[in-house]
Amino acid sequence: MNYALKRIYLIGYMGSGKTSALKHLANKMSWQGIDLDKLFEEKYKISVQDFFHKYDEAAFRKLESQLLKDTVNLENVIIATGGGTPCFFDNMEWMNANGTTVFLKVAPMTAVHRLMQSKKKRPLIEGKSEQEVIEFVNQHYGDRMKFYEQAHITVKGESLDVEELVSELRLLAVGH
Repeated sequence: MNYALKRIYLIGYMGSGKTSALKHLANKMSWQGIDLDKLFEEKYKISVQDFFHKYDEAAFRKLESQLLKDTVNLENVIIATGGGTPCFFDNMEWMNANGTTVFLKVAPMTAVHRLMQSKKKRPLIEGKSEQEVIEFVNQHYGDRMKFYEQAHITVKGESLDVEELVSELRLLAVGH
């Protein structure tokens, strides 16, 4: 495969800072930034949360996977995926083959704190108490780690250094 830095996929658990990193990285690299959840909502005219209520996670994951694969035609773009995107179908393998994956790794309690403070509604933790969220995140994050750890680059989500990440991305592109 002739490797070139064309697409960057930001992956990580809910609350890892993908949306924030997307804005900073897209700005720094002068690339387009796309949030996969927002793309889903624009295409299907329904919020992710409402879709989960009306249908189910399996239906969402199928449409999400197709939407992800449609990004293969885009270049000079950074895509923030949903927390579960890498964990279904062959999505992680596909992203690694068609772009550069960056895992924003945060401690489970960082994710819990951010999720509890977030204004954004998350279908998977909706209606849960803080203790239930802690238990859910500890289990769920652990289950997803095997997918996240397949990323080309892992960065610390609590203190993301965008300059350092851009340098790493350029080195990776040159090294291939």
